[in-house]
Amino acid sequence: MHGWIVIDKPLGPGSTQVVSAVKRALRSGGYGKWKVGHGGTLDPLASGVLPVAIGEATKLAGRMLDASKEYAFTIRFGAQTDTLDLEGKVIVESPVRPTLAAVQAVLARFTGPIEQVPPAYSALKVDGERAYDLARKGEDVVLATRNVTVFSLEIPADTPDRPTDAGADVQEITLFAHVSKGTYIRSLARDIALAVGTVGHVTMLRRTRAGPFGLENAISLDKLAELGQGRALEHTLLPLGAGLDDIPALPLDPDQAERLRRGLKLIGTAADDGLGFATLDDVPVALVETLSGETRVVRGFNLE
Repeated sequence: MHGWIVIDKPLGPGSTQVVSAVKRALRSGGYGKWKVGHGGTLDPLASGVLPVAIGEATKLAGRMLDASKEYAFTIRFGAQTDTLDLEGKVIVESPVRPTLAAVQAVLARFTGPIEQVPPAYSALKVDGERAYDLARKGEDVVLATRNVTVFSLEIPADTPDRPTDAGADVQEITLFAHVSKGTYIRSLARDIALAVGTVGHVTMLRRTRAGPFGLENAISLDKLAELGQGRALEHTLLPLGAGLDDIPALPLDPDQAERLRRGLKLIGTAADDGLGFATLDDVPVALVETLSGETRVVRGFNLE
C-alpha cells in the first residue's frame, strides 16, 4: 500500500478528516497500519480533488503543495463577507451588479503573474499565530501581498449561470481557473468583484485538478469505505510514481540502485539536468536531481 488514493472531498469535512477516513478504511480492510497524509488542504466549504498519500508516497505529499491546481468557483455579487465565502458575515454591500461583458473584460487583468493579498481567514501565520485564529478574535489581520500566477481564467460557455445576453446584469457567475501554488481563490473572487465596481464572495468552490490528479481519478468517501470493507482498496490505489508523472524516468542497474539507497551520488550519468524518477525494474528507488553529470537523492523510497 504505497501510493495515492484520490478523494472527491464533499462539503463539510476538512482535509484531516479525509485522512482519518482513509486510515479507517485501511484498518477495516485489514491492511495494517500505514503512514497517511494529504497533498493540499481543502477548506470544509470546498469540494473536489484531494490526493491522499499512503506509505512511501507520503514523502511526496509536500510536492503536491507546489503543484498547480484547477478550480471551478462561483462569485455572488453585491455582498462581501469577512471570510470571503458563505461561512462569514456580510461586512460590505453594493447595489451594483456587473454585466457579463464587464466581467469578461476584466479577466485579462487577473491572468498571468499577479499580486494578491490573502484572506484574513487563512492558515497563514502572523507572529506565530494562524491568521484565522486572530481574525476570529476580532483582531485586525494584515497579510503581506504575495506573487502568484493565474495560468488561465475563463467563463465556460456551458456553465448554467452564464447569461445569453452579454449586456445583462449578473447576480453570480461561475469561472474556471488554473493557478499556481499559493493562489487564494477567495481573494481572486474578491478582487474580480472590486474590478467591476462592486463587491462579492465565493458561494461554490470545487477543485477539479491537483497536479497530475483529476476528478477522473477520484472516488467518494462512501466508495472509499465500501472498498475498505471489501478489502479492495488496492483496486483504486494509484502507484507512487503517479505523483511524479511530469518527471522523466531514470532506469538504474542494480549497482546504481544500491549506491542511491546508501545515499551516495552517481557520477557520470547520462541523465539531463533536473529531477528524475529513479527506478530499478519498475520499483521506485528515489526522486533524484542531476546536475552536471552528478545525480543525488532528493527523496529515497524504502521499497524492494
